[in-house]
Amino acid sequence: MPQNDCGSLWNAVSAAAHLSDRFLWGAHASVTLGDLARGSSLGGRVEELRGRSVLVATGDQLTAALALVELDGIARRLVLCPPDVPSEHVAFVIATAAVDALVCDRATPEATARSVGSVVACSPRIAATDSERNGQLETEWILLTSGTSGGPQASATVWSTFYDIRRYGGLQIFLRACLGKGSLVLSSAQESTGDFLIRAGAHGVTHISGTPSHWRRALMSPSAHRIAPHYVRLSGEIADQAILDRLLTSYPEARIAHAFASTEAGVAFEVGDGLAGFPASLIRQRDADVEMKVEDGSLRIRSARIARYLGSQGGTIADRDGFVDTGDMVELRGDRYHFVGRRGGIINVGGLKIHPEEVEAVINRHPSVRMSLVRTRKNPITGALVVADVVLKAEADPANGRVAEVEREILKLCREALPRHKVPAAITFVPALAVAPTGKVMRRNA
Repeated sequence: MPQNDCGSLWNAVSAAAHLSDRFLWGAHASVTLGDLARGSSLGGRVEELRGRSVLVATGDQLTAALALVELDGIARRLVLCPPDVPSEHVAFVIATAAVDALVCDRATPEATARSVGSVVACSPRIAATDSERNGQLETEWILLTSGTSGGPQASATVWSTFYDIRRYGGLQIFLRACLGKGSLVLSSAQESTGDFLIRAGAHGVTHISGTPSHWRRALMSPSAHRIAPHYVRLSGEIADQAILDRLLTSYPEARIAHAFASTEAGVAFEVGDGLAGFPASLIRQRDADVEMKVEDGSLRIRSARIARYLGSQGGTIADRDGFVDTGDMVELRGDRYHFVGRRGGIINVGGLKIHPEEVEAVINRHPSVRMSLVRTRKNPITGALVVADVVLKAEADPANGRVAEVEREILKLCREALPRHKVPAAITFVPALAVAPTGKVMRRNA
């Protein structure tokens, strides 16, 4: 639950020059910050939201972005609600966050409207307004959890992200674009990856971020060449060596970086040396903002930006020494730590514990593999077997007869790199893998 400690976002944005040259591009509309300086996306009703706890529940990211710029410093609390939040959870969010106003861009269920009192429509059609927007409140920002260095300095910087800006990874990019004098191309759940890349390329995107799963899907698209970024960032999942190498090959002029961040503790570090994992020296490093340690195999962070849970769980994130247990398991190999998986994601095969991400990293090394998912399948004798679903590159498509050969090669790679119990008992070639709204591959067991 981060707070904006940079003063009012609107004050920071409006104080910058060349606002008419800076855009927020949505899938179906666009707005310049100059437009917003002269009008309002909230129909001139900003004053109705002053000092209130506001639920921002729009279907479109552009309208959410406009509301956040206008209301930071005005509202006492902004609650960012992505559109995939189940309706039965919205009532809990409203009650827990003491929401007393709603900003939306679509019809609101009558029960929701009654529970919040005030409903204000947000639209990319900017209307004239006389409202005073020099907010003085320290607005609290609430994110719903899913269980860069070298920031832009020039107005030519165009940010984009596969993330939704109402989630932690996307919100970072939104704030970087607004506060770093850049423009922003927003993604849309209603468009394909290919269409998004075409649109981002048309607007000249220079800095773009997403999860490794986002990037694997992007590189499968014929539209991957439509962008020519200067900076590519990965976060949210383990960035294995295969995806780092493929991004560097696809975008040789770009700086490829992978960042580790937790919703609860903020950004811990960014690695830009082209290698998976991170230098062990970072654990011993001390700076004013972040301190890290490894305990019981998991990465722990002490940060000046530690969030807290809203409601009855408040104050339960950090331990008594101020460290947050991220649940991300790491292993020291030489002078470098490597991520091996999530503590809660371990699969059990005959009493032996396996991190699926560790096996996937080996499978993904094969030059014909685009991405993979390791899971368990029930077995009447052993109880469970390790199996893998694999997406191949186009040149290894089943139609060209290379599948049997690729399967043998993948299994050989696994036998050479992994203990016997981690080697998949079966490989299934699939056309695609499901990715959750958070941008992470959806894990399941059969």
